[in-house]
Amino acid sequence: MTDYLEHKVKTKVEKFVKAAFKILFAIVAVIIFALLLGYGIMWLWNWLMPGIFGLKTIDYWQAVGMLVLAKILFGGLGNHSSKKSKGKKSGRCRTTKQNSLKSNFSKWKHYEKFWEEEGQEAYSKYVERIKEDN
Repeated sequence: MTDYLEHKVKTKVEKFVKAAFKILFAIVAVIIFALLLGYGIMWLWNWLMPGIFGLKTIDYWQAVGMLVLAKILFGGLGNHSSKKSKGKKSGRCRTTKQNSLKSNFSKWKHYEKFWEEEGQEAYSKYVERIKEDN
Protein backbone atom coordinates (compact mmCIF):
# COMPACT_ATOMS: atom_id res chain seq x y z
CA MET A 1 0.00 0.00 0.00
CA THR A 2 2.82 2.40 0.81
CA ASP A 3 4.41 1.70 -2.56
CA TYR A 4 1.14 2.64 -4.24
CA LEU A 5 0.91 5.90 -2.27
CA GLU A 6 4.55 6.74 -3.00
CA HIS A 7 3.94 6.09 -6.69
CA LYS A 8 0.83 8.33 -6.69
CA VAL A 9 2.66 11.17 -4.92
CA LYS A 10 5.67 10.80 -7.19
CA THR A 11 3.57 10.96 -10.36
CA LYS A 12 1.68 14.02 -9.09
CA VAL A 13 4.93 15.78 -8.22
CA GLU A 14 6.37 14.88 -11.63
CA LYS A 15 3.27 16.26 -13.36
CA PHE A 16 3.51 19.48 -11.34
CA VAL A 17 7.20 19.92 -12.13
CA LYS A 18 6.59 19.25 -15.84
CA ALA A 19 3.71 21.76 -15.92
CA ALA A 20 5.78 24.38 -14.09
CA PHE A 21 8.67 23.81 -16.50
CA LYS A 22 6.35 24.17 -19.52
CA ILE A 23 4.93 27.43 -18.15
CA LEU A 24 8.40 28.79 -17.41
CA PHE A 25 9.62 27.76 -20.86
CA ALA A 26 6.60 29.43 -22.49
CA ILE A 27 7.23 32.68 -20.61
CA VAL A 28 10.90 32.70 -21.61
CA ALA A 29 10.01 31.85 -25.22
CA VAL A 30 7.48 34.71 -25.38
CA ILE A 31 10.03 37.17 -23.99
CA ILE A 32 12.69 36.05 -26.49
CA PHE A 33 10.18 36.20 -29.33
CA ALA A 34 9.13 39.75 -28.30
CA LEU A 35 12.77 40.86 -28.15
CA LEU A 36 13.54 39.40 -31.55
CA LEU A 37 10.38 40.83 -33.06
CA GLY A 38 11.20 44.29 -31.71
CA TYR A 39 14.70 44.12 -33.15
CA GLY A 40 13.32 42.82 -36.44
CA ILE A 41 10.89 45.73 -36.75
CA MET A 42 13.63 48.20 -35.81
CA TRP A 43 16.03 46.71 -38.37
CA LEU A 44 13.42 46.70 -41.16
CA TRP A 45 12.34 50.28 -40.41
CA ASN A 46 15.90 51.59 -40.26
CA TRP A 47 16.80 49.74 -43.45
CA LEU A 48 13.75 50.72 -45.55
CA MET A 49 12.05 53.88 -44.32
CA PRO A 50 14.91 56.41 -44.30
CA GLY A 51 15.94 55.45 -47.83
CA ILE A 52 12.46 55.26 -49.32
CA PHE A 53 10.53 58.00 -47.52
CA GLY A 54 13.29 60.06 -45.90
CA LEU A 55 12.08 59.26 -42.37
CA LYS A 56 14.45 59.18 -39.40
CA THR A 57 15.66 55.97 -37.80
CA ILE A 58 14.09 54.55 -34.65
CA ASP A 59 15.43 52.78 -31.59
CA TYR A 60 14.36 49.46 -30.06
CA TRP A 61 11.66 50.83 -27.75
CA GLN A 62 10.09 52.85 -30.54
CA ALA A 63 9.91 49.66 -32.61
CA VAL A 64 8.27 47.80 -29.72
CA GLY A 65 5.85 50.72 -29.32
CA MET A 66 4.97 50.48 -33.02
CA LEU A 67 4.34 46.77 -32.58
CA VAL A 68 2.00 47.42 -29.65
CA LEU A 69 0.24 50.19 -31.59
CA ALA A 70 -0.22 47.88 -34.57
CA LYS A 71 -1.64 45.22 -32.24
CA ILE A 72 -4.13 47.71 -30.81
CA LEU A 73 -5.14 49.16 -34.18
CA PHE A 74 -5.20 46.05 -36.34
CA GLY A 75 -5.48 43.16 -33.87
CA GLY A 76 -2.51 41.35 -35.39
CA LEU A 77 -0.60 38.53 -33.70
CA GLY A 78 -3.76 37.48 -31.87
CA ASN A 79 -5.42 34.15 -31.36
CA HIS A 80 -6.29 32.85 -34.80
CA SER A 81 -7.98 29.49 -34.47
CA SER A 82 -7.50 27.07 -37.29
CA LYS A 83 -10.15 25.31 -39.32
CA LYS A 84 -9.28 22.07 -37.55
CA SER A 85 -10.18 23.42 -34.15
CA LYS A 86 -13.39 24.97 -35.47
CA GLY A 87 -14.36 21.60 -36.91
CA LYS A 88 -13.68 19.87 -33.62
CA LYS A 89 -15.77 22.38 -31.70
CA SER A 90 -18.70 22.17 -34.08
CA GLY A 91 -18.57 18.39 -33.99
CA ARG A 92 -19.49 18.40 -30.32
CA CYS A 93 -22.79 20.17 -30.91
CA ARG A 94 -24.31 18.06 -33.62
CA THR A 95 -28.03 18.00 -33.90
CA THR A 96 -29.99 14.77 -33.94
CA LYS A 97 -30.73 15.36 -37.63
CA GLN A 98 -27.01 15.44 -38.44
CA ASN A 99 -26.43 12.32 -36.36
CA SER A 100 -29.28 10.49 -38.08
CA LEU A 101 -27.92 11.41 -41.52
CA LYS A 102 -24.55 10.05 -40.52
CA SER A 103 -26.03 6.84 -39.22
CA ASN A 104 -28.24 6.39 -42.34
CA PHE A 105 -25.36 6.86 -44.76
CA SER A 106 -25.47 3.14 -45.59
CA LYS A 107 -28.66 3.78 -47.59
CA TRP A 108 -26.69 5.82 -50.12
CA LYS A 109 -24.75 2.79 -51.38
CA HIS A 110 -27.76 1.99 -53.61
CA TYR A 111 -28.00 5.51 -55.07
CA GLU A 112 -26.11 4.86 -58.31
CA LYS A 113 -28.09 1.72 -59.06
CA PHE A 114 -31.36 3.58 -58.45
CA TRP A 115 -30.31 6.47 -60.69
CA GLU A 116 -29.40 4.09 -63.50
CA GLU A 117 -32.67 2.15 -63.27
CA GLU A 118 -35.31 4.69 -62.24
CA GLY A 119 -33.71 8.08 -61.70
CA GLN A 120 -33.55 9.40 -65.25
CA GLU A 121 -37.16 8.53 -65.92
CA ALA A 122 -38.34 10.02 -62.60
CA TYR A 123 -36.35 13.19 -63.29
CA SER A 124 -37.90 13.55 -66.75
CA LYS A 125 -41.40 13.23 -65.26
CA TYR A 126 -40.53 15.83 -62.65
CA VAL A 127 -39.33 18.33 -65.29
CA GLU A 128 -42.50 17.79 -67.36
CA ARG A 129 -44.67 18.35 -64.28
CA ILE A 130 -42.87 21.63 -63.50
CA LYS A 131 -43.28 22.84 -67.09
CA GLU A 132 -47.03 22.09 -66.94
CA ASP A 133 -47.41 24.05 -63.68
CA ASN A 134 -45.77 27.13 -65.21
